[in-house]
Amino acid sequence: MKFIESIKEKARKDIKKIVLPEATDLRVLEAVNIISKENFAKIVLIGNKEEITKKASENKFDISKSEIIDPKNSENYNKYVNEFYELRKHKGITLEQAKQILLDPIYYGVMMVKLNDADGLVSGAIHSTADTLRPALQILKTAPNTKLVSAFFIMEVPNCNLGENGTFVFGDCGLNKNPDSEELSEIAISSANSFKQLVGKEPKVAMLSYSTYGSAKSEQIDIVKNATDLVRKKEPNILIDGELQLDAAIIEEVAKIKAKDSKVAGQANTLIFPNLDAGNIGYKLVQRLAKAEAYGPLCQGIAKPINDLSRGCSAQDIVGVVAITAVQCN
Repeated sequence: MKFIESIKEKARKDIKKIVLPEATDLRVLEAVNIISKENFAKIVLIGNKEEITKKASENKFDISKSEIIDPKNSENYNKYVNEFYELRKHKGITLEQAKQILLDPIYYGVMMVKLNDADGLVSGAIHSTADTLRPALQILKTAPNTKLVSAFFIMEVPNCNLGENGTFVFGDCGLNKNPDSEELSEIAISSANSFKQLVGKEPKVAMLSYSTYGSAKSEQIDIVKNATDLVRKKEPNILIDGELQLDAAIIEEVAKIKAKDSKVAGQANTLIFPNLDAGNIGYKLVQRLAKAEAYGPLCQGIAKPINDLSRGCSAQDIVGVVAITAVQCN
């Protein structure tokens, strides 16, 4: 069974309510049409009901099973405004400003998640990552025992027996530009947990570099090595190794030459990139050249599931991220 189909099966066992605040985008409406047929999540669309239903009808998308909420006409609007004001008044937000901010579909949707009127939110088809994450961090904050919010991709490579039968977690490919050793260790721990939660197998974490076991020397390599040591101290049960070159991390024949005593090398399924340049380039190379399915950028470390989309996403990408978000809610 393909990874995303297994995720949908998990989501169907405990249906969650997911907010899509970009309700007038045709890709979002097409995704809702698909989700309604596949029945693995309840959908809430935020915006003007007449405009949303008209656009869906014109394009023959069935969104009849979804709930549509217009913030300015919502019975919960004042409650959300007051709650947001209490959360942010120490930052100088006035009540009048809170009223204006809560008309924004993303802010309204995140407040729904905050107050348990929804379980998760997916945005980013037409908004930047900052526009999606800013409300989440202001309202929801970070998860307990988490120091850093980071982003990861689930990569599903067709006809591939590497990783977990072609399935990998790549982190951080969307958020942290130049993590130091502490931050890189947090990305590795969160990514390992995400792999275990979503794929259901033991994560084998490779801390990637252009060096394997000291074959080169630089400050950047030291950051990766120190991050590996930090993970071992913080979470000794995580199977991790580094620094490893990519081929040593995933190819057994190369691992036998470059890192023969490693319990991760040649078998890695969770790949941690040293910086955002490497991560972003890496996932896009695999997506385009290997024709992999790339689900993300998914967020880890926020108190409740909020996920970002690439602005180049398709309707099927949105469907996949909604399914993953629903499983993260558990």
